[in-house]
Amino acid sequence: MPLTLRRGILTDRAIKRAHRNGELTITPFEPALVRPAAISLRLGHEAFALESTGTVDIADRSTYPELRPKELDAEGRLCVEPGEVVLAPTLEKIGLSGKLAGLVDGTSDYARLGVSVVLCGQVSPGFGSENGAVLTLEIVNHLRHPVLLHPGARICNLMLFASTGSDQPYGTLPHNYSSDHTVAPSRLADHVGRN
Repeated sequence: MPLTLRRGILTDRAIKRAHRNGELTITPFEPALVRPAAISLRLGHEAFALESTGTVDIADRSTYPELRPKELDAEGRLCVEPGEVVLAPTLEKIGLSGKLAGLVDGTSDYARLGVSVVLCGQVSPGFGSENGAVLTLEIVNHLRHPVLLHPGARICNLMLFASTGSDQPYGTLPHNYSSDHTVAPSRLADHVGRN
C-alpha cells in the first residue's frame, strides 16, 4: 500500500508506517532508534582517514586524498585524532522510495564533545531504493586530544520528508552513491573535469 502523507517532516508514527509499507527500508531496523521526528543511525564497523599529500584539484582525481583504513583498537573503538577527517559508513543500509527525501544531521551529544558528524546533508528521493545503501559520514574531531568512538552506537539522525516525487530518482543519476555498501571516494571529478 503506497504511502499517503501530507508534505512535511515524518514523525515517529509516520516513520514506522513508511517502514511497514516498504516506502522506507532500513537494514537492520531497530524500532528503539525511531525518535519523535527522525530515526537515529549507528556508526558502522569500518572507517577511513582522509590523507592528502598536496593541493587537491577537484577536477583531477589523482590529487584526491587517499582513503587510509583505520583499525579499531583492542576494545573495538575508533580513535579519531585531533583535526582528523574520517569517513565512516552507517551501520544501517537505507532505501527511500521516490516519495521520501531525507536530511542527515549529527547529534547534540557529539557536538557537545567537539565532534562534528556530517554528510552532505541531503538524501534524495530514490536513494538506495533497489538494495539499500549506507550513508557515508564525515567525522571531524575539533578537540586537542583523541576521541574514541564506538561502532554500533547511535551517531546521527535521519529526518524524513514526504514529497510529491521526482521525475528522476537519485539512483538514476550518473556517478551516484545509491548502491554503496561501503565508503567510496569522491566522484566529483566525473562531473567537473578530467579523470
